[in-house]
Amino acid sequence: MHPVRRRASKLPSLSEPDGGTRVQPLEAVVWAAVGQGWRPLFGRFIDLGLSFEWHDFESDRAMDWSRSFHPGSLEVCLNLEGQGTVCWGGEEAAFAPRTAGFYCQGHNAGLRAERRGGMRHRFITVEISHRFLASHLASHAPALHPLARGAVEADGTVDGVGPVEPLTAAQAELVRSFRLPPVSAAAQRLWYESKALELMAQVLFRPEVGGFFCTRQHHLARERVDRVIAILNEDLSEPPTLEDLGRRVGCSPFHLSRTFSSETGMTIPQYMRQRRMERAAELLRSGRCNVTEAALEVGYSSLSHFSAAFHETFGCCPGLYPLETPPQRDRRQALPG
Repeated sequence: MHPVRRRASKLPSLSEPDGGTRVQPLEAVVWAAVGQGWRPLFGRFIDLGLSFEWHDFESDRAMDWSRSFHPGSLEVCLNLEGQGTVCWGGEEAAFAPRTAGFYCQGHNAGLRAERRGGMRHRFITVEISHRFLASHLASHAPALHPLARGAVEADGTVDGVGPVEPLTAAQAELVRSFRLPPVSAAAQRLWYESKALELMAQVLFRPEVGGFFCTRQHHLARERVDRVIAILNEDLSEPPTLEDLGRRVGCSPFHLSRTFSSETGMTIPQYMRQRRMERAAELLRSGRCNVTEAALEVGYSSLSHFSAAFHETFGCCPGLYPLETPPQRDRRQALPG
């Protein structure tokens, strides 16, 4: 699906209460310049202390990104495409394509951030309040990255930028699941909160001291899985065999299969089926393909097999998907009014 392209305009100013104290930023106001290129996925920071947001836009000019950060928050950015920076003092977190990192905004709102102009940006942000962090991580504080530990122990007053590292295969899978939660509207709060905890466990903890060999082995496994995912996404209709994948990434098919399952939580065939269904759903939503064309595009020669797999994944037959899926209906019925 093509991103919404709008020429970046001057963002509306945020209102201030009497006395000139800056109020909490409003994401909808901050991202107004990109229109449908910004979409809330779940939660509101002010209400729940947790919010998930999807961004997919192009801008002709650099954009001030910092105005969307809430004071007293820690935000994780999973960056798929585009380049952005977050700065505090002399420190800078530089987000290149396929990277992940975090930063903390204290009550003084001192971070500076920019999204580079003239390129497409695709990323998910997960913003977490210090209360949510403390309620789940206080007992783990000694094992946290110093910045995350400060956010837990200092009542949200900490400013700073954490490390930015390559996006792992597990994090890439989280991005996909955030956009298509596999649960009903009634279960989404529980599901998203559990995913926030999973992401915190992956990003906010320090590497174990003395675990160099294990860390090196884990990085190698992660690089192999990332390479396999890139290869598989090159052609969903005719993916290579497991033996061919093993040769291309330099390990045996058996070891590759075990490594992939360990890193992603699914087998390679399960991953391929999930990606094919997601791609088919994108084609159907865009209106560029009918059901038969979408099935052929993702490698299904049997329409009945495609329909069964699609129904199992999304809860409805592909012919109805562009109209309304059960999760979409649940979300609509849950809306007030």
